[in-house]
Amino acid sequence: MGGEPAIVERVVTVDGAFFRILSGPRPASQTGPAFVLIHGIGTSHRYLARLHRELARTDQVHSIDLPGFGGMPKPDAAMDVSDMAAALASVLDHLGLASAVLVGHSMGAQWVVELAATRPDLAAGIVLIGPVADDARRTTLAQSAALFRDALREPFGANVVVFADYARCGPVWFAKQLRCMITYPIEERVGAISAPLLVIRGGNDPIAGTEWCRRLRSAAPHGSFVVVPGNRHVVQYGAAPAVAAAIRAFIAREPAFRAAERLG
Repeated sequence: MGGEPAIVERVVTVDGAFFRILSGPRPASQTGPAFVLIHGIGTSHRYLARLHRELARTDQVHSIDLPGFGGMPKPDAAMDVSDMAAALASVLDHLGLASAVLVGHSMGAQWVVELAATRPDLAAGIVLIGPVADDARRTTLAQSAALFRDALREPFGANVVVFADYARCGPVWFAKQLRCMITYPIEERVGAISAPLLVIRGGNDPIAGTEWCRRLRSAAPHGSFVVVPGNRHVVQYGAAPAVAAAIRAFIAREPAFRAAERLG
């Protein structure tokens, strides 16, 4: 009987910071890069699990829980976006991923943008789902209000997963990361990325608005933008097949990915 591919879980330590990695096998038919999924502030791989399963039907996927999230130990010292991206680069080096499609949701978009900007060798492509933080609403109050509006209409299951992970994260580490999130200039850093970039938002996402996402798309040297109608901020939970299809279409139309397949 067939079934879902087995997922291997392991923990990697970088300078005292703990990362949990959940990896599926690499399909024999795969010729392109693997996917790396990075959660947002306060959360974990759990709300990315549906997207992980969809992508794993045809490709190798690694979901990573960052330090202080998903029950991982909290670092003694604060880690800003550049610190987290540098440590994440060491994790990908440990995995032997010379190049991957980096997928980040919400604040995860900041971490993968910084990673791709500082270590372009690790980024075959970048996917930003519901990226933050819109510079027109770059305050703790505005972001909290948008999160509240979003949660009112997210699927019940998504809220259960997200708020349970918020509780595991705890208010102190969440607040430290929130300060980093509010100050990170993602709209400037996407311009330093050489790999193709795709921005995805749910059509009813009050956190990552349409104009903001278009600006990020336009700021990237090779940017694309897709809207998944009828979904909120956690679009990868409510519409995992549609998000996976958008990512695959992005890869299929980008010349850089087709060239890599020919070389492989």
